[in-house]
Amino acid sequence: MKLGFLTACLPAWPLERIAEFAAGTGYQALEVAVWPRAGGRDFEAGHLPVASFTTADADATRALFDRHGLELSAFAYYENNLHPDPARRAEIAAHLRHAIDAAAVLGVPWVGTFIGRDPSKSVAENQREAERVLPPLVEYAGERGVGIIIENCVMEGWHPDGYPGNIAYSPELWEWMFSLGLYLNWDPSHLMWLGIDPVGTILPYADRIVHAQAKDVELDARARDRYGVFGTVDKGGDPWRTGWWRYRIPGRGQVDWTRVVDRLHEAGFGGVLSVEHEDPLWGGSDERITEGLRIAHTTLRPHIGPADLPPRR
Repeated sequence: MKLGFLTACLPAWPLERIAEFAAGTGYQALEVAVWPRAGGRDFEAGHLPVASFTTADADATRALFDRHGLELSAFAYYENNLHPDPARRAEIAAHLRHAIDAAAVLGVPWVGTFIGRDPSKSVAENQREAERVLPPLVEYAGERGVGIIIENCVMEGWHPDGYPGNIAYSPELWEWMFSLGLYLNWDPSHLMWLGIDPVGTILPYADRIVHAQAKDVELDARARDRYGVFGTVDKGGDPWRTGWWRYRIPGRGQVDWTRVVDRLHEAGFGGVLSVEHEDPLWGGSDERITEGLRIAHTTLRPHIGPADLPPRR
C-alpha cells in the first residue's frame, strides 16, 4: 500500500510544483486531476492536458514522476456520465476517452469518474440507461489496458432535494456496477453519513477495491435529528449544504483510520490510499491546504507500513 493525494485541492498549482511538494512531504503517489481547464466548478483542476496529450507531454510527465520518485496512481475526471443534457453527456464521454487515451500512453492503470444520474428519473431507470451508456466506455478503456474506477460519492448536490446524484452509493449498487466491468475507488466518508459501516464493506468487495480515497467526515447527530439524513431543505444557495455533516482531513473526523487501514491490509490491498482534501477548515489558501495535506500524512503514514511490504493474499 502507498499513500498519495488527489491533486484537485490545488487547482492553480502546476503539476511540477505539486509533485515537488508531495515528495518533500513524504507522499508516494498522486491521483492526478484531468478536468478540462475551462471547467465550471471551483474544485475542478486540469493538471495534465489529456485532450491534446502529445509524446512530449508523456515524456515530460514520466520524467517528472521519476525525478520525484512518485507513482501516478490514477487520473481523476469525476463527472456525470448520465447527464440529462445529451450534448453535455457527449462532451463528458469524449473527455473521458481522452483521459483513457492519455492513461494508456503513460501506463496509468485507472481512470476515475462517476456513474452520475438523471435526477428526473428513478434509480432503476438510471440503471437501465447506464447499462446502455457505460459498457462501450468500459470496452474502450479495456482495449487500451485501462480500467474505469467509480467513486462511491453520493453527489447529493446534483439532485434538487439532496438525494443521491451518483448511483454508486451503496454496496447493492456496487454489485450491479461491477457487472458492467467497473471497479471501485472506495471512500469511507460517504458511507459514514449514509449509516453504512465502511470497515464492513472492505472484505466482501476486496477484489474490486483497486484504489481508495482517504477522506474523513464530521457528523453532528443532534442536527441530523432535525434535518434527516439528506440534510436541510434550506440550502442558502449552496446545493452542497447539509446542515449536519462536513468533510474533514483524515484524523479530524470520525472515520476510524486504524480499523480502515488494518482491514485494507487484511484484504490484500496493494494499491494507493489517496487523500482527497475537501476540509473547509483547512481550505481557503494554499498555506492552509498544504498544511491540511501534511496533517493527513502525519495521521495516515504510521498505519501504512513499509512501501515494499508484499500484499497479503
